[in-house]
Amino acid sequence: MVFGKTFGRVSMIENFDPKKVRHIHLIAICGTGMGSLAGMLKDSGFEVSGSDHNAYPPMSTYLEGLGINPKVGFSPSHLNPRPDLVVIGNAVPKTNPEVQEVLNKQIPYLSLPQALATFFLDGKKNVVITGTHGKTTTSALMAWILEFAGLNPGCMIGGWALNFNGNNQLGGGQYFVVEGDEYDTAFFDKGPKFLHYKPTIGVITSIEFDHGDIYKDLNSIKAAFKKFIDLLPPDGFLVAAQGDPNIDDILKPVSCKVERYGLESNADWWADGIKYRKGGIHFELRYKGQPQGDFEVPVVGLHNLKNVLAVIAVSQRIGLPLEKVKEGLTQFRGVKRRQEVVGEVREILVLDDFAHHPTAIQETLTGLKNSHPHRRLWAVFEPRSATSRKNIFQKEFVNAFRSADCVVIADLFSPEKIPPEERLDPKKLVEDIEKSGKRAWFLPQTGEILHEMVSQLQPGDLVCIMSSGSFDGLHKKLIQVLEEHFS
Repeated sequence: MVFGKTFGRVSMIENFDPKKVRHIHLIAICGTGMGSLAGMLKDSGFEVSGSDHNAYPPMSTYLEGLGINPKVGFSPSHLNPRPDLVVIGNAVPKTNPEVQEVLNKQIPYLSLPQALATFFLDGKKNVVITGTHGKTTTSALMAWILEFAGLNPGCMIGGWALNFNGNNQLGGGQYFVVEGDEYDTAFFDKGPKFLHYKPTIGVITSIEFDHGDIYKDLNSIKAAFKKFIDLLPPDGFLVAAQGDPNIDDILKPVSCKVERYGLESNADWWADGIKYRKGGIHFELRYKGQPQGDFEVPVVGLHNLKNVLAVIAVSQRIGLPLEKVKEGLTQFRGVKRRQEVVGEVREILVLDDFAHHPTAIQETLTGLKNSHPHRRLWAVFEPRSATSRKNIFQKEFVNAFRSADCVVIADLFSPEKIPPEERLDPKKLVEDIEKSGKRAWFLPQTGEILHEMVSQLQPGDLVCIMSSGSFDGLHKKLIQVLEEHFS
């Protein structure tokens, strides 16, 4: 197999034959995606090695269970014996010592998306889930419905899907579900990952400005999603959210069939008669205005209801019986770090959530408030992602917390990496939230957060802790401190 130009970018590999590959080395193996790829390669019979700065749970535990022991740090010696192929993580720079050794010795190398496409996506009907928000939950739900229907799909998901107790599956069926990330691919390929995934069916959940470290503006993001749409074959299928003007802007022309979903009556797939239940939502499904039956789904928030509609639309295109889909939906267990219950102490419920974009925060908090109307809702937020640490959304963040009763804002994670004039001002954010009539605190460090919250929390409160990273283990620390306090 010879790799030529890929999506207009210069090839990095010549005369590379995947059929001759036996030993594959992964640089930055402990990332969620890279660790998943390592597991899939191992399960496929390859010899797998890897390296990373630090090996830590849960990925280190996962890799150890597969018999893969990552080397700590990066060194040219880690490429001895010489592997047949190296996969380079997207955060790894060209100056990495192992990358330099790969280049010097002309060892064939691929990015994660290229490797996934090369070894697992060829010959499959690939369902690629994209969008600024909701793609992890939608991917997990899509893979689960296919699994529940007996189609044994392959999948790679950007979060830990509880139905699979993991984030990947080789599968033996014809379908493969991929979470299509719009982030860049590797140091040698600055295009989005989802351009490599050979979609047969595509889903676009939403388009907003994000990833301010690699996209200069909203138009550049829309252009990337337009390239994704152009990959769909004429006999393919695109499912896109209704009511998103940014999606509307890129839908013409489209060569394949398109269906829209949402909460608007002009959507092809529409949720009518929405009623909130404890831990779930009841609705009547309509297709092109015609009733399709009542559904009860164990998800919180209208954003997750939209994700359900997207999966229903795809499942009907595939030809799954609607009653089977309905039954499978009731057994969906969700994704870790998406409104995940960490614990409950004296009726104080603590949740962990990945939300970091203003829209995601707003949708998450609104959903929680609708599902738990009698609880006092606390939002605890760490600005950690590249975009959330910038002042791009200084005003938007104020409105994002409107459904919360009490708001705690921590200091920016590694603020020194953002130029001072571009940084989000967390103190001003708290001041503006207080002006809207809410109680709010700027508590820079986790120790300060724990001290204040223990003195303020009351039985019946709901605490949603939001960050795109570990937040210094605040979730578990809060449970521990509350247990000690009440004992």
